[in-house]
Amino acid sequence: MSTNTHDSHDELVVRHAPEGVSDPGLPPHTPRLGDSDPKAAKRSERIVAGLFGLSVIGSILVVVSFFVVKPEGTVESIQRSNMFLGLGLALALGGIGFAAVHWAKSLMNDHEKVEERHPQRSSEEDRAGAVAVLKEGAEDSGIARRSALKGGLITALALLPLPIALPLIGNVGADWKVSKFRHTMWKRGTRLMTDPTYRPIRAADVTIGSVVHVIPEGLNHEDLDHDQKFMDEKAKAVVLLVRLDERDLKHTEGSYHGIVAFSKICTHVGCPVALYEQQTHHLLCPCHQSTFDVSDGAKVVFGPAKRALPQLPISVDDEGYLVATDDFSEPIGPSFWERVK
Repeated sequence: MSTNTHDSHDELVVRHAPEGVSDPGLPPHTPRLGDSDPKAAKRSERIVAGLFGLSVIGSILVVVSFFVVKPEGTVESIQRSNMFLGLGLALALGGIGFAAVHWAKSLMNDHEKVEERHPQRSSEEDRAGAVAVLKEGAEDSGIARRSALKGGLITALALLPLPIALPLIGNVGADWKVSKFRHTMWKRGTRLMTDPTYRPIRAADVTIGSVVHVIPEGLNHEDLDHDQKFMDEKAKAVVLLVRLDERDLKHTEGSYHGIVAFSKICTHVGCPVALYEQQTHHLLCPCHQSTFDVSDGAKVVFGPAKRALPQLPISVDDEGYLVATDDFSEPIGPSFWERVK
């Protein structure tokens, strides 16, 4: 039988390895300052309480930011909102995590224990012993007599669900009716123009099975004052136009004699959707293989996307050219948690 000794609390302790088990070879134990100095232990207790308080501040920051720092549709406002929400979540979760680690390291017992590893299911006695160890740990944490820590822990845990639950509410703090993601350059009477040749499209010239990349009339460098605005507007307004046999369409709303137009921006992460399979009427996103059924309102039939591509309602003007009858019916692009639908 092997032994190992260490000095803890100025006492000589002899540790015996279990029968048949070699000495694990742990290094000599170094006592903590808090084990012998009540002031150091009290200081550790204050640190843990402060970390719980930091978690409380983080949870409150998320709630306040959610209602006050609203994403207004601009890149800057969305980045600012995400920054405050992320900072609050980091404080809320990190405060509790660091508090738990510091509590265990500085206030709970520092006894070294060696247990034999059993390859099979533990006996009932061992299982009962494990429960007893858990109870011992709860008693050793001193939560019953440390009211400041108990209050901090309860408050931090009570507020922690708020940062997680708020995004599930939906549209609180985000008005998509006025958002720049909600509106594009499309409006009633806007002609559909080919991209990039910028020519109007006559409905009679679009044959069954053909695919046309489309942008709205007015989306060109001559009508927009600078390249950045041109690219911003094009990123939202690009459309893919397809003509099917009208009998293959399950829904004819928003179409014109079998001609349908859908946003090219994938509802998963915003990749361009432009691979059309004529035989199945499927539209494929090349990034993550989300597949949309053009004959059925561009509904998702495969892949990670969670909603159909927004449809652009179309008709023809007096000269027979295709025109939009309205903007998209819902925000284009990826499905963020701020969306209404």
